[in-house]
Amino acid sequence: MSRFSPPTLFGDDNYFSPPLRKMYWNAVYYPNWRIYRDQPPVSLNFDVISHVFYAFAWVKPDGTVYLSDEWADAQIKVAGTQGVPETEGCLNSFAALKKKYSKLRVILSVGGGGKGSEPFAEVARHRESRERFAQSALALVQKFGIDGIDIDWEHPSNSRQGEDYVALLATLRRQLPAPQYTLSSALPAGEWALQHINLAHASSYLDMINLMSYDFSGPWVKQTGHQAQLFTPQIPHCPEAAISCHSAVSYMVKHGVPQNKILMGVPAYGRSFTGTRGVGHPFDGQAGEEGTFEYRDLPRPGAQEIVDEQLGAAYCIGGDGGFVTYDTPQTVQMKARYVRQNGLGGLFYWTGTGDASSHTHKDRSLVFSGFLGLFPQ
Repeated sequence: MSRFSPPTLFGDDNYFSPPLRKMYWNAVYYPNWRIYRDQPPVSLNFDVISHVFYAFAWVKPDGTVYLSDEWADAQIKVAGTQGVPETEGCLNSFAALKKKYSKLRVILSVGGGGKGSEPFAEVARHRESRERFAQSALALVQKFGIDGIDIDWEHPSNSRQGEDYVALLATLRRQLPAPQYTLSSALPAGEWALQHINLAHASSYLDMINLMSYDFSGPWVKQTGHQAQLFTPQIPHCPEAAISCHSAVSYMVKHGVPQNKILMGVPAYGRSFTGTRGVGHPFDGQAGEEGTFEYRDLPRPGAQEIVDEQLGAAYCIGGDGGFVTYDTPQTVQMKARYVRQNGLGGLFYWTGTGDASSHTHKDRSLVFSGFLGLFPQ
């Protein structure tokens, strides 16, 4: 029996009255630059991972999809272990891992923040460049023996771009037919971006939608808040605090996205606010790398970790990070239970490499906790 075939789940009150699901996805993003931090693909625990989204390939202005770092992706010596051979390049390493883990799906993610997404608007606007995008994306998938494409366009900024985004998905689906290939897309949780997209139409071409249900709060807000709360507080202290995983899922379902295609995103990092008394209070700065700490480095030394069980949010306060908002094994299990109750597709983590090792620290690993929550014994 596959590790991803849990027993049938019965009962549980729910929000959307979905059919019972027997299969859930527990997926991670793997950024190619992590090979330079001594985190090769074999460092992940594939006993509890169903999909890997390999980040990132980029797109040229003419629509050609290409590897963003050919050395990391296809040339560098990558360690093997326990029956997985040493390879050249991380993509070839994942292809080798697929031979050992026959249920594993590896998806090439195109885009990302900043430079990675800049060409999308113009590429998606024209039929010729959409076709070139789809053909070159398929060629990379076939070259490396992987399973599909993930579109991470951040983000269509008006209704015209929203229409072009759907047209790009349609072109890709023709080139990458289901079920042979997986087609997915990462979308933000904020209605400010989702409103530009016909979500029902888009989801008809997609096998899964990776809902980026995090970064609800950060240095752009005026008052400290949770960055990935499961539920909206009864009285939000600011407009940003009204956004939650539940509000984002509800918006998608209301606009025609099938629940079983939605993966709820979990951040494997925390956002820092310094000089603050906590949620709803002002702050004077951030600590860490660009205001963040990887989850594997949390809680900070000397800080107290606290879980808000009503909101499904956690944080630590004290030490060198000030107030740091992040997910913990407890909040991830709450999110996994929400996924089961509402018939969602599963969970994904940005990134699998930011997590505590599920090989050596199972009790602290978010990915391992999510797996246990999705497939309770």
